[in-house]
Amino acid sequence: MIGAVMGALRPTRSPDTLTVPGHPSTPRSVEIGGHRMAYVDEGSGPPVLLVHGNPTWSFYWRSLLAALPAAGMRAIAPDHIGMGRSARPGADEYPHTLRRRVDDLGAFVDALGLDEPISLVVHDWGGPIALSWAAENVERLDKLVLLNTAAFPLPAGHRIPWTLQVARLPVVGDVAVRGLGAFSRGALVLGTARRWLPAEARRGLLAPYDSPAHRTAVHAFVQDIPTDPGDPAHPVLERLARRLPLLDDLPVQVWWGMQDPVFDGRILAELEARLPRAEVHRLADAGHYVLEDAADRIVPGVRDFLAGPG
Repeated sequence: MIGAVMGALRPTRSPDTLTVPGHPSTPRSVEIGGHRMAYVDEGSGPPVLLVHGNPTWSFYWRSLLAALPAAGMRAIAPDHIGMGRSARPGADEYPHTLRRRVDDLGAFVDALGLDEPISLVVHDWGGPIALSWAAENVERLDKLVLLNTAAFPLPAGHRIPWTLQVARLPVVGDVAVRGLGAFSRGALVLGTARRWLPAEARRGLLAPYDSPAHRTAVHAFVQDIPTDPGDPAHPVLERLARRLPLLDDLPVQVWWGMQDPVFDGRILAELEARLPRAEVHRLADAGHYVLEDAADRIVPGVRDFLAGPG
């Protein structure tokens, strides 16, 4: 398995020329805060914004990028700054914080002129980013779809796995996550309930992160995980948690891989308590990369939910 994952890496290439089988090959881009943000924009109709987490990119949404336009929707999937096919500023050029990414997403929505009600589909860190923006702009929303994510600080007594704790260590984390790509590669193993992901998925998910310079944002995302109130992302999540009841007035659908070692059943229970009206689907045979493990069930379910009445 390790050999297969290692073999998925390719030589360093410019992110804006990156092409991956199964994913639209010509991204668009817009300047956000002085940096180029790439995105995929497929179809026409009511807009659906697909917001990825770490260490993925818009490639993660390829199944929905195909299905939603075919159902009469406009599917838009940005790559966060430093990820996917977007610009790769260094740590001295870009803060790589949750607060900045929330602001970037708002600027992206405005830059595209998305004035009609927007539906959001989010995964992993895409949840805190997109939902923080959503909680301040409820009047601009239509529906929400949540995939293995969170919208609040860690519940009391809940600790992140030791693998993430190690990845956050200043020197060890830099060597392992940014230098060796251990987080991106490890997610291919720990993020699925299968024995391993198909080769196309492994290659596609790793493709943008083929050198230490291209893994700066991946490392920064791990460092930004808030584990106590003094961490910079903590107040952002606290505000989101307080405002989350505003989102419960919207149609909300949840798809949850129950074999996720990070966003586990306890996180789901907390989410259900805060969004009690949500339609929740538990997938016992899926992990953190839930859309990779269960696209056959999630894609038609999300398509029908978004296309249906509000």
